[in-house]
Amino acid sequence: MNHPTQQILSSPHVHGGESIPQVMRTVIWALMPATAFSVMLFGWPTLFVILTTVATCMIVEHLLIKMRGWPSTMGDHSAALTGLLLALTLPPHAPWWLCVVGGLFAILVGKQLYGGLGQNIFNPALISRVFLLISFPVQLTFWPKPTPLFGESSYSLLQSINIFLGGGYGALLPLDTVTGATPLGQYRTEVGMGRTVDVALGGNYGFNYLDATSGMMGGSLGETSVILLTLGGLYLLHRKVITWHIPLSMLAGCLVPAAVFWMLDPGAYPNPLFHLITGGLILGVFFMATDMVTSPVTAKGQIIFGLGCGILTYLIRTWGGYPEGVSFAIVLMNATVPLIDQYTRPVAYGKTQQRNT
Repeated sequence: MNHPTQQILSSPHVHGGESIPQVMRTVIWALMPATAFSVMLFGWPTLFVILTTVATCMIVEHLLIKMRGWPSTMGDHSAALTGLLLALTLPPHAPWWLCVVGGLFAILVGKQLYGGLGQNIFNPALISRVFLLISFPVQLTFWPKPTPLFGESSYSLLQSINIFLGGGYGALLPLDTVTGATPLGQYRTEVGMGRTVDVALGGNYGFNYLDATSGMMGGSLGETSVILLTLGGLYLLHRKVITWHIPLSMLAGCLVPAAVFWMLDPGAYPNPLFHLITGGLILGVFFMATDMVTSPVTAKGQIIFGLGCGILTYLIRTWGGYPEGVSFAIVLMNATVPLIDQYTRPVAYGKTQQRNT
């Protein structure tokens, strides 16, 4: 309420020197090595997946902003980053329509329905990935084996276009020769049938920790390059785009219970290193859970949030209905952020603890 003798002035905020486009560009650059590696590992179809998802997000964002009569937001690069993150959660040979539906859902439902950038409750890329996984489980769990871009088994450009358009791999390539279970899927399926972890991951499957660490295995685009994603995350920490609170607490939340159960029964539960280098844990730790719009503001709140993401990830991976739990864990914890912020906000200078009334 205005009063003739009183004026409401803005606070003397100190500008950090960085803008939204700068932050978005930094995150995109941090993802570039892992993105390039995924294209090299799975071939041309992967490039089509990434380009289509990014283009869909940017086009949908532009059209929705134009319909509302708002200034264009193309320059902030947030839609492009959403498309890139969504692509990294998809199978390498996802068909075109899946990329379009995912990009449309991410921007329309995950972002603009709440009012746009800064207003969304859930991470747009992850809420879209969860939607796709529930709606199209067959396509979202179709994992091609690595076919290095310039290797003997690589697909030609025409074959890649045919795969991307949904034409399949041709009669000469049966599906069981081009696809295989991810390590987490193999573990959950075989251990669920009563086999030990060593038997489940050994034998013909031949899980190799060195290959998994270097990224030479099947999985979504963001599951394979653990080393490059970690380097990208460290770059974000160095540039102060993110802080250590969420990444470290999320890792602790997943790996500590993994270590406890592994020590109690190593035949039924894989060791913490297995959880660290498989699935999308590293992608979630550095690039998804740290989304500044959908994570808590305070350091204490970020630690609580990260621990919750890590614990839920381990619970879903071990006993849930899906072998991978990072997406569900972060989306579920996104819903708790307003409550965490309320109970972890600092006491104002000169105030006492009476604050939540």
